[in-house]
Amino acid sequence: MNASLATLTLGQAPRSDIMPLLSQYLPSDEVIHIGLLDGLDWKQVEEQYQPIERGDHVLVSRLSDGTQVSLAASKVERGLQQKIEQLEAQGCRIILLLCTGQFHHLKTREALLLEPDRIIPPLIAAIVSDHQVGIVVPLSEQIEQQAAKWEMLASPPCFAIASPYLADEQALEQAAQTLLQQGAQVVVLDCIGYHQKHRDFLQRRLGIPVLLSNVLVAKLAAELIM
Repeated sequence: MNASLATLTLGQAPRSDIMPLLSQYLPSDEVIHIGLLDGLDWKQVEEQYQPIERGDHVLVSRLSDGTQVSLAASKVERGLQQKIEQLEAQGCRIILLLCTGQFHHLKTREALLLEPDRIIPPLIAAIVSDHQVGIVVPLSEQIEQQAAKWEMLASPPCFAIASPYLADEQALEQAAQTLLQQGAQVVVLDCIGYHQKHRDFLQRRLGIPVLLSNVLVAKLAAELIM
């Protein structure tokens, strides 16, 4: 394998929903795309990764057929670590995690692991100063989980819900109204599954900056490829 960079998604690769966006920044001949759920059918996903334990954080991703799946964060982290070790053994120098969820124990031996959760919050905090930040997430259950993630902001963010895998214009319109009512001045679409069309829709409705987490980390990854 000659690829120097690998993208690692929680769902199944390649991610047809965000591949056009990623391809704008990442050279196809130097990148491979791997998914935690590659080769698994719905029943296997349910058995191995769906939330069971009370209080477990929930993550959301996508199967190759477009189906949204909810996954237990603790189980996902164990699976991701195994994938990371496999990618390192194959010679990958940079591993871009396509997930904005929080992980605490992922590690590499030598490869550079780009975790959006460690990159995006401090970057947004530096950009927005004391402006009110609005965060859009796929599930209402994720709002409480996000508190610690954004604690470096000058003031607590406000939230709206719209799944990138299910959202139609009505759901996005509701998210826009929620953000307006809470006084958002900058919006972050905080899931790798959000697309340019989601950003464009909200930006037209709100008239304020709307940032895509996946674009920010893809640009960073592109700068690291030599």
